[in-house]
Amino acid sequence: MSFLSRFFGFRTPKSAPPDVEAELSRLEGEAEDARPGYVGSAYNRAGDLALRSDHADRAMTYYGRAIDAFLEDSQREAARGVANKIIRVRPKAVRTLCTLTWLDLAVRHDGMALRHLQDYAEAAAKAGEQVRAATHIFRMASISAGGGFLAGAADALEELGFPNRATEVRGWTEDGAPDAILDEEALSTACLEAAVASASPEAELLSDEPESASVDEDAEARAGS
Repeated sequence: MSFLSRFFGFRTPKSAPPDVEAELSRLEGEAEDARPGYVGSAYNRAGDLALRSDHADRAMTYYGRAIDAFLEDSQREAARGVANKIIRVRPKAVRTLCTLTWLDLAVRHDGMALRHLQDYAEAAAKAGEQVRAATHIFRMASISAGGGFLAGAADALEELGFPNRATEVRGWTEDGAPDAILDEEALSTACLEAAVASASPEAELLSDEPESASVDEDAEARAGS
């Protein structure tokens, strides 16, 4: 199972009927033999077939493989489209909403990014994943130049129980985040890398202590020594 498939949290799917199984096997073989740029399309079609055949878990697995392949081939819009399919089936899928928000930011779909951000924060709060969600959202805000997204990120951080980080982000809404990435290709690359790296179980999680507070405390400690 690939890294992003684990990231989406898919379970082992049930077997499909023989005729559907044969077609899915054919599509799997097509994906394995496909040239770069065409692997994701085969897995995407397999996901569609599994979904039409009422095998949602199987569909989610294929869609996850499609996203893997599309991202590897830098087909960001295609990956985003498949992630949207997952959300239509499982609208509260926390990890998928997180990835979808990153993908929205990667292609500067700020309106959709804000919408998915709000859904992500709500789903994460219900699932008890506030700290991981706050970590992602703060990092999203830290590289965003969009005032509307920053305001939404601040609200989300407040709802997730990170008021200090929310205040910090609100301070960026007028001039943009200090580390905002303005170059489109650089922003896209950073978003895609962050979506994968932050999913790691070893990823460092955020606290509600602003960076400035840590710097001030370090300065006070040095002054008192």
